[in-house]
This record gives sequence, structure tokens and C-alpha cells, in this order.
Amino acid sequence: MSSAPARPSPAAAPARSASRAPSPFDRGHTDDLMAFLAAAPTPYHAVANAAERLEKAGFRKVEETDAWDGTTGGKYVIRGGAIIAWYVPEGAAPHTPFRIVGAHTDSPNLRVKPQPDFGREGWRQIAVEIYGGPLLNSWLDRDLGLAGRLTLRDGSQHLVNVDRPLLRVPQLAIHLDRQVNEGMKLERQRHMQPIWGLGEVREGDLIAFVAEEAGVDAEDVTGWDLMVHALEAPAYLGRDRELLAGPRMDNLISVHACVAALTAAAAQGAALPYIPVLAAFDHEENGSEADTGAHGPLLGNVLERSVYARGGGYEDKARALAGSVCLSSDVGHAVHPNYGERHDPTHHPRPNGGPILKVNVNQRYATDGSGRAVFAAACEKAGVPWQSFVSNNDMPCGTTIGPITAARHGITTVDIGVACLSMHSARELCGAEDPHHLANALVAFLEG
Repeated sequence: MSSAPARPSPAAAPARSASRAPSPFDRGHTDDLMAFLAAAPTPYHAVANAAERLEKAGFRKVEETDAWDGTTGGKYVIRGGAIIAWYVPEGAAPHTPFRIVGAHTDSPNLRVKPQPDFGREGWRQIAVEIYGGPLLNSWLDRDLGLAGRLTLRDGSQHLVNVDRPLLRVPQLAIHLDRQVNEGMKLERQRHMQPIWGLGEVREGDLIAFVAEEAGVDAEDVTGWDLMVHALEAPAYLGRDRELLAGPRMDNLISVHACVAALTAAAAQGAALPYIPVLAAFDHEENGSEADTGAHGPLLGNVLERSVYARGGGYEDKARALAGSVCLSSDVGHAVHPNYGERHDPTHHPRPNGGPILKVNVNQRYATDGSGRAVFAAACEKAGVPWQSFVSNNDMPCGTTIGPITAARHGITTVDIGVACLSMHSARELCGAEDPHHLANALVAFLEG
């Protein structure tokens, strides 16, 4: 379990210039993030890991199908690859506002189709579908594992993680494509299907294999949600180990920071003026249109039921939401040294410069001036630096759960995150200090 993020000293707060030697920082949070990334190859594993950390901090799981009570303390709900957790301090009124930190558990990848076993030219392959918007070439020629969940006849679900070299998407040799370095086009259907062996294709082989790995009977498996993951472990990078490389940093950096911040804030107990909430959704990378996505009812239901369980009614819920604020945390773009012209000329977020405030006046991000003030206050209280990000006007802007949360629930929402390179690659890169900065800012925000 991650301990509460250590507060940086005031001397560590200013963003350092490129000419200065690296300042020391507490690597404990980043070390723990690396362990979290390695243990969470799928949204289901990320949620299970988060729940384990919450349990160790005194939170307890509640079921959506049960009646809820108004007791104080930490609680959480899991639905598929999403988790909502909240802490009710002593003395909280039904209309007490919420402070929400939001993130998403999913990452772009390759996901197994319903009939996975096929092959060509004597090779045994696995049929996959492209999930989200990955950098396809980053999945080529990597050792890949397979993980996810199996659903049995009795409705039970079992996590499985084949965390060893099992699959590979082989690239065509340059001798057979002499123009590859002048431009490579990958066809999603033909070119992205991984191999996993040689010989005769037999229907049911993959699920039988995965069932054995999970320790269940293949005959009992009636459903599965399986996906491919890169096996290379997270690692510090660079001469001074000031960078962090790893898989699924979009957006498990934020999930990990949110869990650490919530458990740290909950330790304040009755001193909290708000009800701190963690909302980690699934399916952000394909539009959030799911029962476990930000467009779904999960967060709204939890907030409403929390108000009603404490004896409140509609008026109390309306008052609570009107006074609530959400920080939507997702990674953003650090300035790329080889493509500086692709960035806004006056906004160049840099690694280890602190979390970024993401702004788009067309509401692809939900930040406005009042939200900026909330975020700036949290960073000032935490003693961490922060930066601003806007897209180049000639480049389309991505989006997050932020605008969805603001529009669906009427909650003031601010989009923030960590600046990184290689977003949506099988392996991404950020400053090693920035996850720690982000967690500290989130703690200060939740504590009010």
C-alpha cells in the first residue's frame, strides 16, 4: 500500500531550469507507482489493486444491491473496471459538498475477440480488436502477455494474468518492404493480429489455456474480457534517473495518485470540511459511453445515495452538488524536443515542472478561471509547481472525463494531469517527480 504522499519542502516547489542539477525528491511514491503499473495490466486488476489499498486504509466495500446506511468512514463500490470511493467525516451534514478526484482505468490496447483462434501459413494466431486509439507501431515486435477476467456459468468472475512472453505482433522485414522508413501504414485487421505458436488451429485452445492459468475449468467459462499487455517493466530512465518509462501511464498515474490522496485525506478524519471522493471510470478511451464510464450513472448514483443515506433529500443533494468541485486528472502532452512546432508556441509543459492545468475554450477540457483558482490554491498549499497546457490552434484537442462530469452532474470541474511523451504508446514517458507532485496537489485539494 502507498503511504500518504510526503509534502515537498518549499525549496523543492519551484520548477527547476534545465541548467540546474536534479533536486532530490522522495522516490517512494514513484517506486510505488511502478509497482502499481506492473500489477495492473487491465482495468479489472487496477480496480482490485486500488480496493486492496483502500481496505488497508480502513475503507469497506458496499454493494450497489444492498441498502446503504449513513455511517461515517470510508466506503467504496466496484462495478467492472470502475471504482468509486468516498470518506464521510464525523459531523458531515446531508448537504456537505463533495471534493472529487477523477481518473480512468483503461488504456488503448489490443483486445481478444469472441472467436479468438485462427491462423495462416502454419502460424497459430489470436484474433484481436483495436481498443481506443493506440500508437499501433508501438505494439510491434514486443513480448506480450495476456490478462483480464473470466466469467463462469455461476456468474462468478476470476482475474487472470499471463505475465510472461506469450504473444507477438511481428513486423514485416525491411527486405520485403523497402519503403517502410519512408512511411508505414498498418492495416488494423491484417497486420495487428498476434502470433502465439505453430501448427494446427483448434477452436477453444486460447480459452482452455487461459482457464488453466486461472485455475478454473474451461467448460465453466462462458464469457471473457481479455487484453494484451506489454511485458517490459516500468523503469527509471536517463543519466540521473529523472524520467519514468512504463506502460498504461495514461491513466494509471492518476488512478494511483487519486487512491494515495484519498487515503491520506481520510486520515484527517473529522477535520475535513468536504466529503472526499475518488471516481475512477472505465472506457474513457472509447468515449465513456458505458455503465462503468463517466457518461454512465455510477458516480451520480453514489453521490445521491450518500446524501440520502445521511437523511437528506433532493434539496440537500442539490446543495451538495452546487458546492462540489472535481479535479479530472488525466495525462497531457509534454513539449516534444523533436516536434516543438506541434505545440502551442507559448505553452511548453516540461517534465518535472509539476502537474499541468489543461485549458480549452471549446470545452474539450472543463477548466475555467474559477477552476484555475481552485487548482492554484491546492498547488500553493501543497508547495508544488504547476504548469498550463493548451493545444496548438492548428491541432485538434483531445478530451477527458472532465466535460462529461461537469455537464452530467452540474459540478465545477477542472482538468489537470501529468505531462508525458508517447501518449497512447505501449510504453510512455514522464518526469519521475511529477507523479509525486500530482499526488500532493490532490491531497491538498481533498483536504480543502
